[in-house]
Amino acid sequence: MEDLLRGGFAELGVPLHGDALRRFRLYYELLTERGRVMNLTAITGERDVALLHFLDCATPLRAADLRGASVVDVGSGAGFPGLVLKIAEPSIRLTLLDSLGKRVEFLSEVCQKLGFADVTCLCLRAEEVPAEHRESFGFAVSRAVARLNILCELCMPLVSPGGALLAMKGKNASEELSEARSAISALGGGNSDIFSYHLPFSDITHAVVRIEKISPTPRAYPRRFAKIQKTPL
Repeated sequence: MEDLLRGGFAELGVPLHGDALRRFRLYYELLTERGRVMNLTAITGERDVALLHFLDCATPLRAADLRGASVVDVGSGAGFPGLVLKIAEPSIRLTLLDSLGKRVEFLSEVCQKLGFADVTCLCLRAEEVPAEHRESFGFAVSRAVARLNILCELCMPLVSPGGALLAMKGKNASEELSEARSAISALGGGNSDIFSYHLPFSDITHAVVRIEKISPTPRAYPRRFAKIQKTPL
C-alpha cells in the first residue's frame, strides 16, 4: 500500500508529509478491524482502500489551498474525505460531522490513535448544527452525501463568506452543478468551477465542484431535512 500511495500522491501532485504513510497504514488497519463489526465502508483490501479512498479523498488539496484552513467534513462517515485531508495536510483545522453516534465514536478513536488531538468530532445532522458553528468554516467538504442542490443547503450555511464548498462528485458533476444554480444563488454562493481529475492507476475520472461563498446565507436556511428533500432549492 505504501508504494501505491507514494506513486499516487506524486502523480496527483500532492506532497506527502513525513508521517503520512504511517498514519495511512494505521488508519487502514483501524478501518479493517472495526469494519468486521460495524458498517464503515464497502471498499476493502489495501489496494482498493488506498486507491478509492485515500488517493481519491486527497484530491480536494488540488482544487483549493487548504493549508491552515478551518474545514468541516459534512457527512464524514468513516472519515472520507476529512481524515484523509488531515493526514495529507496536518495544518488543516478539521471538524468531522456525522449523524450516527457509532461512526463518530470511531472517528474520535482514529483521531486519538493518529495523534490528532486538534480534530473536533460532532454527532449532529448538518441542518441541526448550533448557531456558534454557522458560517465559521473556511471550507466545507463532502463526498457521497447528496445531490449538489441538496448538499448546498446542508453545507453553505456553515461556510464563511470568502470560503468555499468543495463537493466530491462523479461523472455527472456538470449536470448536478447546472441543477444547483438556483440553490447556490439563494444560499449566498457565487462563482463555481469543476476540477476534473484522473485517479492514478485506474481509468476512473472524478471531479471536485468548488462553489465560492460570497455573501451570508439567509437565516431561513437550512430548512428541516424532510423539507430540503421534498422541495430542493
